[in-house]
Amino acid sequence: MTATPSAENASTPPDMLAAIDMGSNSFHMVVARLVQGEIRTMEKMGEKVQLGDGLDSENCLTEEAQERGLDCLRRFAQRLNGTPPEGVQIVGTNALRVARNASQFIARAEEVLGYPVEVIAGREEARLIYLGVSHTLSDDSGRRLVIDIGGGSTELIIGQRFEPQELESLHMGCVSFRNRYFADGRITRKQMDNAITHAEQELLSIRRHYRSVGWQSAVGASGSIKAISTVLATLKITDGTITWSAMEELRRRLVDMGSVEKLGELGLRPDRQNIFPAGFAILMGAFQSLNIQDMTFTDGALREGLLYGIAGRIQHEDVRERSISALQERYHLDPSQGAAVEATAIAAWEQIASHWGIDTVPDEEVLRWACRLHEIGLTISHSQYHKHGAYLLRYSDMAGFTQQAQLELAVLVRGHRRKFIASIFDGIDPNDRERLRHLCILVRLAVLIQHSRNMEPPPAFTLQPRENGLLLTFPEGWFDERPLTLADLMNEQDYLAKQNFVLELAGG
Repeated sequence: MTATPSAENASTPPDMLAAIDMGSNSFHMVVARLVQGEIRTMEKMGEKVQLGDGLDSENCLTEEAQERGLDCLRRFAQRLNGTPPEGVQIVGTNALRVARNASQFIARAEEVLGYPVEVIAGREEARLIYLGVSHTLSDDSGRRLVIDIGGGSTELIIGQRFEPQELESLHMGCVSFRNRYFADGRITRKQMDNAITHAEQELLSIRRHYRSVGWQSAVGASGSIKAISTVLATLKITDGTITWSAMEELRRRLVDMGSVEKLGELGLRPDRQNIFPAGFAILMGAFQSLNIQDMTFTDGALREGLLYGIAGRIQHEDVRERSISALQERYHLDPSQGAAVEATAIAAWEQIASHWGIDTVPDEEVLRWACRLHEIGLTISHSQYHKHGAYLLRYSDMAGFTQQAQLELAVLVRGHRRKFIASIFDGIDPNDRERLRHLCILVRLAVLIQHSRNMEPPPAFTLQPRENGLLLTFPEGWFDERPLTLADLMNEQDYLAKQNFVLELAGG
């Protein structure tokens, strides 16, 4: 069971916010208050779940790993209870990106939490990490490099102030590197060298570009980097600052110790010891590949970025709107036509949304965005442009959007014209198919009503629900000057009938 805000009650912004980051190594939750536009953290919780360690040979999450995650979420759920749904965001990262049975775990997690769970793409994770980090650092003017080493992926971002400029997510993490290079618990020179070399190889794809862009400061933002900073301070090698020479010294000491069982002598917690060498190897690879001289640590991370993302939406600074506008500009869309289709679809939605159960804020948002972007595929080809558009929206990097949100947007664009067939909704959770089917019908009708492209305001049509259908009534005489629109709508009756949906036309 998931909670979503309705369009009519979302006008009162929540003052309690909560974010959960279901990482490949750890699950984290932060609860905060929004006070006069500022986020004030009230509570943080975190547990080592090692979800990524529960991927079997076929990249499926084992039952044991799922239970570890669900047990953690049950504890988080008690603290979430009563938080307004529009003030909550729960995301999964690399382990759920790669798990073939991720949807099974997500359904169970939503049942435990009572809120939607979404999976974010690697670059969106990088953007949110930078957002969290930038709000915890001084407002300096120079570019900064931010690195976050997770259980299954490592994010590297170059940005200035609150704006990321370069975003990358690489498929290497402390859990996967531990399993590959340090699974036997030993730390030999060869194992360490191989792990560092692997990290450098992964970084080759961005090395030249990142070094050419450059930065004035480097910041680490993960548990692995925090542990390295703490160990350097414990050993009195530095004050906690991570320098090139300090990393070389720590590398020598780790090899000399030879075993993860001895890492407790460095002050590491038991649950951190077995992944410490892997995290160190990844960071050492980054230092060598990118020629990093020194790095500081900050507590800001993905979960804080999620909070600031929620706050931005509440305060009408929604990065998703910027993403939509950027796509309109990049693919040379006609904003006037998009706006006309949007206005028509919303006029229809307002009449039928409550009856169809699609009256939530997310429903309205995805409907609006699909209307603005429905012609995006024309930049590739006029033939089958709805299919090209769906592909672009499914696989583009869209800041602020989760993978599920992009999939839903792609489905509406894919289904906005021509054949209305069941396969359009492949990949959609069965519980969401009827909702998207109804939203798709509204997009289709709006596109047809605005087919003439004369940017007219929506006509004074009315929609009335019918069993398995709609009665669409136009003002008398409206069709007299619009025979093409009438022909389009009559064709649409045939398209919808093939999915057992009856469209009745009246008036006009």
